[in-house]
Amino acid sequence: MADLFKIGLSGLRAAQTNLSVTGQNITNVNTPGYTRQTAVQTTSPAAFTGAGYLGSGTKVVDIQRIYNQFLTNQVRTTTSAAAANQAYNAQIEALNNTLSSTASGITDAMKNYFNALQTAIEDPASLPARQLFLSEAQGLAGRFNSAQDQLSAQNRFINEELTSIAQQVTRLASSVAGYNDAIAKAAANGAMPNDLLDARDEAIRELSSYVGINVVPQDDHSVNLFIGSGQPLVIGKEASSLQTLPGLDDPSRLELHVVSGHTAQNVTSLLSGGELGGLLSYRRDVLDMAQNALGRMSLALASEFNQQLGKGLDLNSELGRGLFNDINADALVELRSRGRDGNQSTDPLMVHIGDTSQLQTSDYELTFIGDTEFRVRRVSDGQMLGPFDLSVTDESAPGYPAFDGLDLSQSNGSYIEGDRYLLTPTRHAAGSLSVVMTDPRQLAFAGPVAVEADLQNRGTGSMTQPVLNSGPEPMDLQALQAMGVTLTYVNGTLSIESTATPPRTIEILNPTDPANPGAWSLEAGATAELQWSIDGYSFSMSISGRPLDGDSFAVSFNEGGVADNRNALLMSELQSRQVLGQADGARGFSLLDGYGDLVQRVATLTAQSRTEAEANQAMLVQATNQRNSISAVNLDEEAANLIQFEQYYNASAQIIQVARTVFDTLISTMR
Repeated sequence: MADLFKIGLSGLRAAQTNLSVTGQNITNVNTPGYTRQTAVQTTSPAAFTGAGYLGSGTKVVDIQRIYNQFLTNQVRTTTSAAAANQAYNAQIEALNNTLSSTASGITDAMKNYFNALQTAIEDPASLPARQLFLSEAQGLAGRFNSAQDQLSAQNRFINEELTSIAQQVTRLASSVAGYNDAIAKAAANGAMPNDLLDARDEAIRELSSYVGINVVPQDDHSVNLFIGSGQPLVIGKEASSLQTLPGLDDPSRLELHVVSGHTAQNVTSLLSGGELGGLLSYRRDVLDMAQNALGRMSLALASEFNQQLGKGLDLNSELGRGLFNDINADALVELRSRGRDGNQSTDPLMVHIGDTSQLQTSDYELTFIGDTEFRVRRVSDGQMLGPFDLSVTDESAPGYPAFDGLDLSQSNGSYIEGDRYLLTPTRHAAGSLSVVMTDPRQLAFAGPVAVEADLQNRGTGSMTQPVLNSGPEPMDLQALQAMGVTLTYVNGTLSIESTATPPRTIEILNPTDPANPGAWSLEAGATAELQWSIDGYSFSMSISGRPLDGDSFAVSFNEGGVADNRNALLMSELQSRQVLGQADGARGFSLLDGYGDLVQRVATLTAQSRTEAEANQAMLVQATNQRNSISAVNLDEEAANLIQFEQYYNASAQIIQVARTVFDTLISTMR
């Protein structure tokens, strides 16, 4: 009779345990990371009787999680990838809207700028037309400034996000370390603490949404977590912290360090996956490129227009001055380099822009290999340049400190071997662009010299107005005012001579007859190109028609050329002239094409990001569904289990009731 009671009681206990496990599953159906549990039963050891072995009931030997490690790892991996894509996509979508929008983009402002220039060309003496051009120049500069402000705001936002996420990573790493300790102690008692395992898995999954991690299980049921290229974040019950610190090369950009005890390791370039990986990838591959591309455009715009204006005359017959601020002003030069913290020398580098057509959209890492010698690594492609030597002063000599349109020859500090500098020649330029000209009369639309045919000429020969190709910078107004040149046609040749006192030396740059390098041989009725220089000024012009012997043409200073638009026409050519991207012999492209290329590149990356984000999100949903199909709580299944275990409980109770009835009957027969 006691055996029957024992069997019934074991069934009651097993049914109660199963009901409790089922209840636990139901009540945690919405608990993040919860894995459904099940009770593992086995039969109790049987006792030998004369009739054989008689069972003694059942017992619950374990409460197990319905868990699949592979699917859990898959959810963690896809969570990390989806979070990275989401963070990257959010930033690049904002950038794409900034660059392509008609309200904040550069394209419409640049078109308006050149349209206003064309209006001024049609009537170069019109002050309203000149003022309109100045106004459009200010609007264009404002667009560059606004775009740079947007990109700078993104950099600040990324810094803030890195700090916030680093704090979350540190918090979760400490949680995982705490769970490791508790799980190891609980597992030492011979059973697995399911709820602690679930909590740790959920903390690791949440951690993977912030940064890509590698999970390594240990024999004591704890796990070690590694980030980057194997930097430890959690080892057993010890957790490192992730901290943001100002960059050694650029304090405006925060970098991430794994801190363990008193040791800190920079892992910024090593991290991938999660929000951190997405933000760092965007900053490295897109934001830097966009800032440098905008900066290069603004530098080329200011340099090319300032140089062309410097080759003309304004309404006051004065030499042209800059429309935009000087690209090599001291305040701008200071922004282009920064010594790394820890340098022995505190002297700055003077990074001047020598040729904007050669500029790259890249930063540079410069390392001194001697007191004056240095090497440079171009960050965009990792190419090493140099060595260069600051003591070399001849521009044509090997080692002259100039590369990619940059000139460091004016750096004269006391540098020490091992000193490192970060060069950012174009990153801040778009935000510094400004219009410094305020008087529309100062716009140098006229050419500096003009040609006039002698009134006594008898032939039909005519000359185009001279075009100034090159000259000293800045030009010498007095030298131009004193310039006097006469071209005379005699017996099929055109000679040129100076009429200044004393006479100046004139050089013909394209002589047509080697035997007579001081004159051009002309073919009657044909057009001939004339190229010549005087006092360092180089001019080109052409002659056509049929001049007669004795016909002459005088070239002199363009005094009072208020209706002259020759220099303005040359300025308008900058709309389509290839002024960018001519490094390494490339053909180059125009300002508008340069901006269009930037917009297209960002748009392409945005489209790719959208596709990848959708794909990774779909993979995350699929992995989550696969994991949930095995490990998540199914209320219908649990409801069926409730009925089953309720019946199991009632049946076990019935066994006890039968045993009691039999026992009562037996007692009654003995009275």
